[in-house]
Order: sequence, then C-alpha cells, then structure tokens
Amino acid sequence: MIDAQRFPYKIIDSSLGMVDRMPYLPLKLSLNDRSLNVEGLLDTGASVNVLPYELGLQLGLVWENETLSVVLAGNLARFEARAVVVNARGRSIILKI
Repeated sequence: MIDAQRFPYKIIDSSLGMVDRMPYLPLKLSLNDRSLNVEGLLDTGASVNVLPYELGLQLGLVWENETLSVVLAGNLARFEARAVVVNARGRSIILKI
C-alpha cells in the first residue's frame, strides 16, 4: 500500500456492559456555514454512512425537510433514515457522506 494510514483503536464501553476496541477517524463535518469536529467509526466495508440525528441538528439540518428516504438493513432497519450530503474532511482525505 502506497498511501497506508494508521488509526488508533479506542476502547469503547457501551451501556450494555460490553467493551470493545474500534478504530475511529477524526473528522470535520461541514454543511453550509456550520462545521463540527467529531470522530467517526472507520468502516472500510460500509456502503452507507450514518449521521446521528443530533449531529444533523447541530449542522442545521431540518430532518423533516429532507425528502429522499433510505431503507436501512440489519439492526438499523427499524429506524427511519433520510439521505443528505455532508462534507467530511479527515487528515488527508475528503469524503462526501
């Protein structure tokens, strides 16, 4: 790999009593004139990225105004989801999520 990067694994202690190590990527999310510094789970096999509802609100999204719905599968299948485009910048990468 020419451009390989390493990301630290953090110990995550969930409310269910499980402890796990997961890789997190520091990101700056931007939408219009708002931005947030956050950390996102690094999942190189994901076909969909999930933006938590509260972070969307902080970026100024009005979820009820977003009309493009997305059907989620697995453990997220019971939740309503909308498609939005948010700029994400982390270290030397730029993503559209």
